[in-house]
Amino acid sequence: MMDPSYVNYTNLTTEWQRAIIGGAIGTLIAIGILFMVLVLAALYVYHSLAWMKIAKKMKYKKSWLAWIPVADLAMRLKLGKFHWAWVFLILIPILGWIPLGVLVVISTWRIFEKRNYPGWLSLLPLLGGVKGLGMVVWIGFLIMLGFVAWKDVKKRK
Repeated sequence: MMDPSYVNYTNLTTEWQRAIIGGAIGTLIAIGILFMVLVLAALYVYHSLAWMKIAKKMKYKKSWLAWIPVADLAMRLKLGKFHWAWVFLILIPILGWIPLGVLVVISTWRIFEKRNYPGWLSLLPLLGGVKGLGMVVWIGFLIMLGFVAWKDVKKRK
């Protein structure tokens, strides 16, 4: 039998190293998740501010709806001259989402044109699914959304 006072230091070192490595990996994962949450929150704030500004410039009385998910879609439909109730298509998985997406794109097209920007820019998010273009297209759309919101363009003759 082994003496109980005998300690195998090799196993302790290995366990200690594993604990440190596990803690470091856990910390990195937590930092990554926190970073993603902060980035998503910043994008949400920017997107909501931009749509709220667009709604105010189009003299929409309930521009604060830009901050409420789904209600912001109803606001966009209304600004694009569709009835706001089309937003209830979101309750029908896939079969409702497709026509709602089409209506939102058409609404965004009309809104961009009312703000004297090319309507085809509303099609940019559709290119987000193209391999290799996704992030670039979405960043481009968000930048364009900022222009539509905060930069007034005079109507071209």
